[in-house]
Amino acid sequence: METRIALIGIIVEDRTVTEKLNKILHDYADYIIGRMGIPYHNKEISIISVVVDAPQQDISALSGKLGMLPGINVKTVYSKAGGADGSSH
Repeated sequence: METRIALIGIIVEDRTVTEKLNKILHDYADYIIGRMGIPYHNKEISIISVVVDAPQQDISALSGKLGMLPGINVKTVYSKAGGADGSSH
């Protein structure tokens, strides 16, 4: 199955949902290329960037699940190119 590269940007405004957020990310760990989290203490938020290489429907499912969490804002940006080798995970 063809895969796509995407960057999922996450703003965490309610840190009480962090455990649920990490559980969801863990469920998609096979697709995650890298993850970077930045706590921004001045604004009491956290910013997380997650890069994935996954089938389109899995990226959409992951973004949707994250977006349903209260206190979380999510945006996904897709590469115009497909996955590096087009293989599935």
